[in-house]
Amino acid sequence: MSTNNGKTETVVMIPLDKISNFPNHPFKVENNAELQEMIESISNGGVKQPVIVRQKEDGDYEMISGHRRKLASQIAGLTEIPAIVRELTRDEATILMVDSNIQREKILPSEKAFAYKLKMEALKHQGQRNDLTLRQVGTRSRTDEKIAENSEDSARQIQRYIRLTELIKDLLDLVDIGKIAFSPAVELSYLQEDEQYVLLDCINKYDSTPSQAQAIHLKKLSQEGSLTADKISEIMEEEKANQKPKYEIHYDRFKDYVPNNVATPREMEDFLFECVKEHHTRKLQRQRAMER
Repeated sequence: MSTNNGKTETVVMIPLDKISNFPNHPFKVENNAELQEMIESISNGGVKQPVIVRQKEDGDYEMISGHRRKLASQIAGLTEIPAIVRELTRDEATILMVDSNIQREKILPSEKAFAYKLKMEALKHQGQRNDLTLRQVGTRSRTDEKIAENSEDSARQIQRYIRLTELIKDLLDLVDIGKIAFSPAVELSYLQEDEQYVLLDCINKYDSTPSQAQAIHLKKLSQEGSLTADKISEIMEEEKANQKPKYEIHYDRFKDYVPNNVATPREMEDFLFECVKEHHTRKLQRQRAMER
């Protein structure tokens, strides 16, 4: 038995092959270390928390919450899983599916992006107004504000996440692995699809991703209709401050070879510079002597 908002719910055993995954499920279910721990736990003690499903018209079931438990159970060799069957509309199921997963400790930007988008569409279907820029007179809030009520993200941040769904998959993958930062990624989402593919080629060619300033520049040119392949390449060839090589001198390595009056890092740097300068001068003198 289980409870939901004070209502008692019955837990039943359902064959795993009778439960299909939620359509367009935005959360990745991968066989990683976390899943391996779940497999071991299920192998030793079974599934302790029932999954939540809804019944389909054909009599089978659709997973709402519990995709990882389902996969772990299959790998562990189970044939059925404890489940709670709820009568939910498609929109209600979508909202519950998102809310059940969005609070995970580890969640990728792409997962949040598509989850927020699905929930926003479901709320709109339920009667929430679909205008994201103007308020309606009365008490009804904007859809993004409604989502923000149960989220750690603000309405504005939710809109920014949803923008990421406009990125081509390869660029979004770079956001997920942290190669493209979130803010530049939002700006890049305004580029046309063909422009994004050109940008991807430049990223691979120069092994460099756009900075925030470059992303804003690319977006501006795209919206003006003047963003060409050559212009994208030109922008991506620009050297960014954080990509300039940095050199660190370990002064302790030189302390036995410098005069006692050289004490501070700046004095050490000046001393080393003079040594290199003298070495270069002597090298030129030797080359000239050999040429005579």
